[in-house]
Amino acid sequence: MNEIAKFIKSNRKAAGLTQKEFALRSGLGLRFVRDLEQGKETVRMDKVNQALAMFGMTAVPGKITGEDNGL
Repeated sequence: MNEIAKFIKSNRKAAGLTQKEFALRSGLGLRFVRDLEQGKETVRMDKVNQALAMFGMTAVPGKITGEDNGL
């Protein structure tokens, strides 16, 4: 599971929200939330940022280092 998936899932649970409740409150589809939390690699970044915004966060470009790029 990737870091964003872990972050969303743990923070959603800490907020006491089901996936369905999170989807409704964030304006995302339930299927997207499920895919995101399962670490699906082909998700839309605008929607990822919409989910992250629920916790005051955003995904930004960054340099790949170490394990992330197979080194």
